[in-house]
Amino acid sequence: MILRFIHKYLSALYVPIVWTLLVVIAMCIPGSYIPNEKLFYVPDFDKLVHITLFGGFVFLWSLYLTKRGLSFTRLLVGFFCFYMLSNLFGIAMEFVQKYWIPGRDYDLGDIIADMFGAGFGYGASSIFLLPGKQDNAR
Repeated sequence: MILRFIHKYLSALYVPIVWTLLVVIAMCIPGSYIPNEKLFYVPDFDKLVHITLFGGFVFLWSLYLTKRGLSFTRLLVGFFCFYMLSNLFGIAMEFVQKYWIPGRDYDLGDIIADMFGAGFGYGASSIFLLPGKQDNAR
């Protein structure tokens, strides 16, 4: 039931485009705009945010591909391409933060979280979006 909802409402092209823009905006927020609240501090919460942003990136772009009527093999290749693109995007955004965003810095832990999120999105895409598609590939 939830997969039907996801396919119906989240597989349009504007959804991954808007998500990608949200990722760029979130990664480019100056450090002074990020709240530094000690009362509600959660250790390494930013890593969870990175995992969610980049996992969502891969999953939503892969979801869009499933509506295009591609073969099983092309879907697998497409999912992997979005996984790799997400990794490159995460690395690039860390360098953008280091050199051009005031109050932000380069963090290898963020890159690892981005890659973990991309891998999680790739795995979720392969598990939830591909079942039954392989039978149609033959």
